[in-house]
Amino acid sequence: MNGFFTRKGLWLLALLVLPFALAKAAVSEENGTITGSVTNTGQPLAGVTISIAGHNKAVRTNDKGSYQLSVKPGQYKVVASYIGFITQQKEITVTSGQATNVDFALEINTSQLRDVVVVSSRTPQQISNIPGTVWVIDSTRLQSQIKAGVTFKEALGILIPGIDLGGQGRTNTGQNLRGREVLVMIDGVSLNSTRGVSRQFDAIDPFNIEKIEVLSGASAIYGGGASGGIVNIITKKGTRHGVAFETEIGGRSGLGHSDDHDLRIAQSVSAGNEKINGRIGTAFQKNGAAYDANSQQIKTDITQTDLQYNRSIDLFANGNWRINAKQSLRVAAQYYDSRFDGNKGLYLGPDLSGAFKNKPELIAVKEGWESDVNPASKRAMGNLNYHISDVLGHQDIYVQAFGRSERFNFYPFPGTLSYVDAAGAKKGIPNMGASSQNTDLYGFKLVLAKKWRTVHVNYGIDGDHENFESRQTYFDPATSYASGGLVNKTLVVAGRYPHIGINSIAGFAQAGWDILPRLSLSAGIRQQRIQVKVDDFVDYRQQALMAMGVGTTADAVPGGEKSYNVTSFNGGLVFKATDHMQTWLNFSEGFSLADPAKYYGTGSYKLQGQHWALQNGASVGTSPLSGIKTHQFEAGWRWKQHGWNAQTALFYTRSNKNIQYVPATLTLLLIDQPRRNYGIEGAVSYDFNNGIEAGTNFLFIKSENKNNGSWQKQTVTDASPSKVVSFAGWHNNRFNVRLQDVQSFRLTDDAGNQLSDYNTLDLIAAVKLPFGKLTAGVQNLLNRDYQSIWSQRAQVYYKALSSAATYEFMGRGRTYSLTYTISY
Repeated sequence: MNGFFTRKGLWLLALLVLPFALAKAAVSEENGTITGSVTNTGQPLAGVTISIAGHNKAVRTNDKGSYQLSVKPGQYKVVASYIGFITQQKEITVTSGQATNVDFALEINTSQLRDVVVVSSRTPQQISNIPGTVWVIDSTRLQSQIKAGVTFKEALGILIPGIDLGGQGRTNTGQNLRGREVLVMIDGVSLNSTRGVSRQFDAIDPFNIEKIEVLSGASAIYGGGASGGIVNIITKKGTRHGVAFETEIGGRSGLGHSDDHDLRIAQSVSAGNEKINGRIGTAFQKNGAAYDANSQQIKTDITQTDLQYNRSIDLFANGNWRINAKQSLRVAAQYYDSRFDGNKGLYLGPDLSGAFKNKPELIAVKEGWESDVNPASKRAMGNLNYHISDVLGHQDIYVQAFGRSERFNFYPFPGTLSYVDAAGAKKGIPNMGASSQNTDLYGFKLVLAKKWRTVHVNYGIDGDHENFESRQTYFDPATSYASGGLVNKTLVVAGRYPHIGINSIAGFAQAGWDILPRLSLSAGIRQQRIQVKVDDFVDYRQQALMAMGVGTTADAVPGGEKSYNVTSFNGGLVFKATDHMQTWLNFSEGFSLADPAKYYGTGSYKLQGQHWALQNGASVGTSPLSGIKTHQFEAGWRWKQHGWNAQTALFYTRSNKNIQYVPATLTLLLIDQPRRNYGIEGAVSYDFNNGIEAGTNFLFIKSENKNNGSWQKQTVTDASPSKVVSFAGWHNNRFNVRLQDVQSFRLTDDAGNQLSDYNTLDLIAAVKLPFGKLTAGVQNLLNRDYQSIWSQRAQVYYKALSSAATYEFMGRGRTYSLTYTISY
């Protein structure tokens, strides 16, 4: 009995003692707490990442800049990091059950702010970690060009090595990046459409641009349309310190003619604090005439339209709301309207004899312009971005929803509707027509980002829907021809291209791994499904003939649906030789879809009685359009230290298909023909300690097609000429001056066509006044006579339609600009 009691008592005693023993053990293993705050210039900094070096543990500071982190007792290195600020690290010892306070005062890293981009991985990333050629054009460099009178398209070609030199008109047709198609975005929203209308750079006034990010070469990250690279236009945001205004007034003129003057006025207001801020910017420009180096007015571009007698307005508004330390919301909206606003047009001679009867001396810009359709670019766009951090296992989530609606009008273009009548006789009807092309697009993007110690992953989905429709306005030919093309009154409106609807959905993943402290590997995959739906369509020429009384009915070219499933890969290595130098190797695939509007809906017809019978046509069922896959290999090097800033890359790009245009009908053919581009692009500059700076950027490129087993030169209508841009300048706290030389090299093809070389010299100067800043510029300082690249291409592209003199758009002669800007 006593023994039993004793055993029972021992068990009871053990049960009573065990909780205390466990409690004591728990106390001995109790975590400690790291607490503190993060500030910048004495103000709390929210959203800062606080991590423990060597451990998978991190938190972010709240709205008050405070944080709290629970860890086991021991010695640690606490790291505070935030994009745009210098990372700090402190060593501490954590004691069991006690709080250890660690405060940080972060300083802004101005060089890092310039070097952080989203264009390469869809989330903020430093250029030094990117295995590819990335260029960032900040506001200072861009605005100095624009305020000195350089147009936006020209400025891009001057400042970005891989982009072709731009024209002085509305279009950016043929302005490629490394010889291939470029994807243009505003704050991550694509401006490209499947219908290849090249007005992406006629989309925003530079007054509303903060910087431009450029990723050269094919990209598998953004999907279709980026076979040459990506240009992401980042817009200005509101201030976080009260209320701020910016006013800009400028003018441009050759000073030789009363109508040679452009006026520019822009105004913005922004307001906010650390919690919420916004900006509204409005820019207005009114253009007059433009004259070449021989004081002759430059001919109106009747192919893609130009910007003489044009007025534009860009209204751009955005707002940013930091909901809390983890969440933020950004919204933006734009209305852009750029249109012809004058009474002069291109006179083509009586009955258009200057264009059709080889009498170029009759072609001139004259008064008397009247048209029911005038050249215009009109766009409305909305964009919403939501970001939440530290959710679903410490992930960052980025959600974007967007939509845009655009309306484009083209210049009236002359032609002849040729046909064979029912009796077999060849006939032709003169006509003048102008197309209007409308696109509506909406979609979404979802990106999730997760980071461990040495690995980071971005993944998500994209989706969008695009709707395209167009019409052709035919004018009364008697009135148009009698007026030499100056007076155009509507006769009938018909379809120009078939209605096209496109749905796209894609999933992607991009990962990076820091193999060693100075060696990083990245790789990604994108799976995209594109569904193209084309309506039945009667060829626009048959529609026009029926409207003019030739035939009453016609067969339609069948439409249909075509789906594309595309898988694209990319991979790269970055070696950080030093903290200021990196080299990289990269492979990436791009995908593009040839313009379906210029392919489908065309056919050959035979008139049977009063009915146009379809003989053959480009339909989805019988001759579906294939996609074009591009493969790019790249090796590059960059260095930024001691006043030097250099970057260069060798590239080789190849695809197994090529686009061939039919000049007589302005349609396209997709042929099984290998195409390659290869060369080198780069830039190097040096800023001396005494304020002197000098530099150059360049693109040397070859474009070839493979015919019958041998490589031949690509036609000049598509190939990119090589170029070199050099500059020298001087600056101090109040004054700066820059002299820049632009050299485009001659390009020929095997058919004997040629793009001539040309050279221009520009002078830019600016001075800070007691109130504001004055910028002056002289474009084409030496008043050299040259023909723009697009003009030379157009003369080849449209040679089957009218005389070459019709498309002779000379470059602007010596032009003076003066702009006053004040921020207050």
